[in-house]
Formats: sequence, structure tokens, C-alpha cells
Amino acid sequence: MKWLIAATVLTLAGLFGIHSVRRSYSSNRLTQPMQEQRLAPDFALPQLDGSELRLSSYRGKVVLLDFWATWCAPCREETPGFIELQRKYSSRGLQIIGVSMDDGPEPVHVFYQEFQINYPIVMGNAKTGELYGGVLGLPIAFLIARDGHIYAKHMGATNSSVIEKEIQTLLQ
Repeated sequence: MKWLIAATVLTLAGLFGIHSVRRSYSSNRLTQPMQEQRLAPDFALPQLDGSELRLSSYRGKVVLLDFWATWCAPCREETPGFIELQRKYSSRGLQIIGVSMDDGPEPVHVFYQEFQINYPIVMGNAKTGELYGGVLGLPIAFLIARDGHIYAKHMGATNSSVIEKEIQTLLQ
């Protein structure tokens, strides 16, 4: 009988823990505009066409730097919203840059064409992730102000309307 009670308690605790983790992951966790706005680390990474993209060349624009992967379901869900944000705000100074954390460019090419992505995608790596505090889960997006400082960090899938409000603030 004691083992049945113990098993029930452990099961309930496990279910609660799993629910809590799932809830925090999918709740659009947002680190509010960062108190200590540090300069976004610069990098030079290969784009899908082989050319190099340097983050610092986008200084003067508002940049949404999105760490993602083709196998990441929440990343796939966010992509159409990012495509729309790029379409809507590029003329006002927004530049979205996707940093693929896939192992190779092959699935990224397919994904890029399938979704008709309208912003550059670079092939990231562990070193790039470390520059931004470690990319332990995907997606993670950084909103970077025109002066190159990180304004906000979004962990997990985030509704594009949340990010759009921040973009509008930074574009003013």
C-alpha cells in the first residue's frame, strides 16, 4: 500500500513538473527589455549562397536575430510571422537574420524554398551560440537596436505580435 501511495505522489509530482516546464516553454517567455543593454557580439557566417554575412554591417538597422533549426517545430511555427514582419517593416529599417543551428545547409535550403523566406539565413555553430550566452534550446531571438545593443531576448516560440510591438518601439 505504501508503495502505491509513493508511486502516486511521484507520478503527480512528475506530471506537475512536466506541465510546468511545458507551460514555461510555450508561454512566450520574454526577457523584458534588458536592463544592461550589451553590444550584440559581431560574427561573420556563411549564407546559403556561400557569401559571408557580417552582423556589424547591419548597424543602423533594427535587427531580429533568430536562432532556429529546421527540425524545431516551434521554429517552423514562428517563420511565417517573421516573413510577414520582414515584409512589413524592411522599408523602415528592420532586418531579420536567421541563424540556422542545423548540422548542414541541405535541409535549410529546402526549408528556405518551402517557406519562401525573404530574409538572409546564415549557418550558425556552437561558437556563435556561445557568443550569445549559449543556445541551449530553440528558438531564441534577440532584438537588436539600431546602435547595436541587445534590446530584448525571447526564449521559446513567441507570438509575432509581441515582437512587432518591440520592433515598432525601436523603429520610432
